[in-house]
Amino acid sequence: MVLSRRTVLKLGALGSCGWGVLAGTATAGGSPPVQRSMLDAMRELHAAPGGPPAVTVAIRRNGGTAFHSVGVSDVATGRPPRANDHMRVASVAKAFSGATALALVSRGRLGLDDTIGRRLKGFPPQWSGVTLRQLLGHTSGIPDFSKSPRFTAAVRAALQDPPHPRELLGYLDDPDLGFPPGTRYSYSNSDNILAALMCEAATGSRYEDLLRHLVVEPLHLTGTSLPRGSALPEPYLHGYDGTEDVSTLIAAGWSWASGGVVSTPADLARFIAGYRDLLHPDVRAAQTRFRPGSSEPPGPGTNAAGLALFRYDTRYGTVFGHTGNTPGYTQFVAATPDGRRAVAVSATAQLTPGTGAPLFEKLRGLYELAVGAALAR
Repeated sequence: MVLSRRTVLKLGALGSCGWGVLAGTATAGGSPPVQRSMLDAMRELHAAPGGPPAVTVAIRRNGGTAFHSVGVSDVATGRPPRANDHMRVASVAKAFSGATALALVSRGRLGLDDTIGRRLKGFPPQWSGVTLRQLLGHTSGIPDFSKSPRFTAAVRAALQDPPHPRELLGYLDDPDLGFPPGTRYSYSNSDNILAALMCEAATGSRYEDLLRHLVVEPLHLTGTSLPRGSALPEPYLHGYDGTEDVSTLIAAGWSWASGGVVSTPADLARFIAGYRDLLHPDVRAAQTRFRPGSSEPPGPGTNAAGLALFRYDTRYGTVFGHTGNTPGYTQFVAATPDGRRAVAVSATAQLTPGTGAPLFEKLRGLYELAVGAALAR
């Protein structure tokens, strides 16, 4: 979910640690070469002009998580980052909504070929034939509500007062499909809102409750939730726009299932490592049939799109995961196909290919090195 604070406001006018959940500062002594390069890249990104106040990497392997960090979690206090600090995960929330929907498919409560017309009422008739599979794979053709000027104006006018999730889709000025469903890839925040609404319709339960029962609790994600408001649980990694703390600028309900999840570095690594265990093997096989398509922002290496998950082919190996950015935060999570190795990279500033290309390319290089560190023998 990309909606920078600057856009909103202008519209009107590292430590090497043992394999437990530990915190530290970035030090390279005794580390494998790729890990030393990763720690150097973390320091370089943090020290660059306009660099994020904190950069963290959580690497999960052998059932434990090593945590590396540079910088501070809070500029005002100088407190160092911790593996259990809360933060906004941005569009990595789409991996969570995908996991929830696919867990229901695995239980026979939803079908990948169930349509919007079958499960939901009151949406444009041209959407009626779009399937859950197409929503999760971003091949629906449904336009992105977050790109509507009316949506941006509404956020600016009521940063702390989000509408009901269903009403997010009402900000679309033109609901016509951009292409016949299933024929093209086009990343859209609308897709995951509709997928979550289909989960609710199929079960009669709130999406937040389904997320908790089907994903958060089974994977023991003690720091993960989907709030409606903007408050973050303590302690948290503060997110910044320049020198301004924007951690609580916008209520999570403005992005809901497409970007509103709050989690921690340790939880993100545990989640992406355990994702496959939530799904029936046949559903996992359907999820990992990839086609050309990039996450937003792009992940490391060559990107390809599956169902609520992306494949990243890097020089160190192939991993499955997701990226995201939102005011104050940029995120990347990925795991090996078998889930035995996983990585979560977080930066406490919104870095994008468009508005901060040099910094973002440094961050994207860090993503690849973090994959290498996770896969190193």
